[in-house]
Amino acid sequence: MFAQMNLVRQLFAALVIALACSGLAQAQKWVKLAPFPDASEELYGISSGGKLYVFGGLAPGWTPKGLVYEYDPAVDKWTKKKNMPLLSHHVALAERNGKIYVIGGFVKPASGPSAWQPIDNLWEYDPANDSWKALAPMPTKRGSPNAAIVNGKLYVIGGAGLTPGAKETALHPARPQRVLGTNEVYDLATDKWETKSPMPTTRNHAAIGVVNNKIYVIGGRVGNAFITRASNTDVVEEYDPATDQWGDLKSPMPTARSASAWGTYKGRIYVAGGELRTDRMSAAFRAVEAYEPSTNRWTILPSMAVQRHGLAGDILGNRLHTVSGNVQSGGSEGMVIATDAHDALELESGAK
Repeated sequence: MFAQMNLVRQLFAALVIALACSGLAQAQKWVKLAPFPDASEELYGISSGGKLYVFGGLAPGWTPKGLVYEYDPAVDKWTKKKNMPLLSHHVALAERNGKIYVIGGFVKPASGPSAWQPIDNLWEYDPANDSWKALAPMPTKRGSPNAAIVNGKLYVIGGAGLTPGAKETALHPARPQRVLGTNEVYDLATDKWETKSPMPTTRNHAAIGVVNNKIYVIGGRVGNAFITRASNTDVVEEYDPATDQWGDLKSPMPTARSASAWGTYKGRIYVAGGELRTDRMSAAFRAVEAYEPSTNRWTILPSMAVQRHGLAGDILGNRLHTVSGNVQSGGSEGMVIATDAHDALELESGAK
């Protein structure tokens, strides 16, 4: 009798979970939107003023495109904007009060073999008039960092750069390089930089989000800037700008990956796509997962229709947009299979 009652309880619990998952699937569904006009990898996205802006792009031969596109969800249309003043790739983005900040990245060396030359540039882009303004450069030249703004200050964390004292001026898989935990903050009011406590886990190609004025750095790449020489990490670290302290490690990301897209919505940080490369396999991910700092838990969400890394993304309204990217793992010069796919995951019913 007891065994039968226990079985009934288990079946009832399974039914409740199934119904909950069914409701979640209905609330969280993918919709197909206007394709990206210039399919590419190594794109970065950020929302501002109810529109999505996509920057960067990398052509075969490690040639940066310097693209800038604006997406208007009201008409489901892309509009080409002026290119970046300095054609660069693997930049970091942040937004405040209608202005977008483009930080660091790599450029192609003026001479010699193709490589990734780190830069220290900080640009302010004004979408209202499609104009650019140069601001004080970062203390540390680096590409593929992460950026976030908290209380009027711009934090730039991690990335990859040159080894101190090395003769090299650019990064290449076969050359010495340095993966960084560097944490530098820019004051938007004074146009000055300051160095803060470094991130314990040195990494690049990570995801980032801000919840309750704390910064969370998620996943990424350790050991090297190039996926062919690096390993992915699932590490999640919390930084408190108010105390300049890094907290204990948080619950790890279910899928260790780098070169993903991300966005923050109602206290959750969403991570989509990414890549993996080992001696035995290479792959781009379809996975979408959300981290909730208040509970220190991850939720697995419906996967993207197209696997990819180096995609752009951010939140617009109640949707996580994912744009373009490379459908395979990168790391091989001249081998790019980019998609123009632009899809959005509806996180809940309501306004778009």
